[in-house]
Amino acid sequence: MRPTRQPVRVVAALVAAGVAVAAFAGCTPGPVQDFVGQQAEDAIESTTGGDVSLGGELPAGFPAEVPLVEGEISFSAGSGGAEGWIVTIDPESADAIAAATAALEAGGFVPEKAFEGVDLGASIFSNGTYLVLLSGDDQAVMYTVTPVNP
Repeated sequence: MRPTRQPVRVVAALVAAGVAVAAFAGCTPGPVQDFVGQQAEDAIESTTGGDVSLGGELPAGFPAEVPLVEGEISFSAGSGGAEGWIVTIDPESADAIAAATAALEAGGFVPEKAFEGVDLGASIFSNGTYLVLLSGDDQAVMYTVTPVNP
């Protein structure tokens, strides 16, 4: 099934907004950082109707059956349904993508055969209920999770 342009644009906007706000907020001291982060979360949530967190929390409704690599959540967004969720984690492990891949496979996710041999710079997994696009490096691991049949 081909994704519509609107959810792709929303996801791209969420990622861009999260990165920009996180970068700005990281340059300011404590209370100001908290204020800027909360204002950005509120603005994104009111625009998209989804749950957004610039640190520490999974978005509402994030599926518990999707195992995540150990680390601190630095960005999350999503409203579930066809739009799904995005979670970025600052990993604890030295080989974070390998650890994230192993966790997904241990949780019953398998690589999507439709993308074998295609260099996406990311991996796609499925458990029949959810598709997980896994990307990143040892500094940040991003999960994009969507229902197979919303």
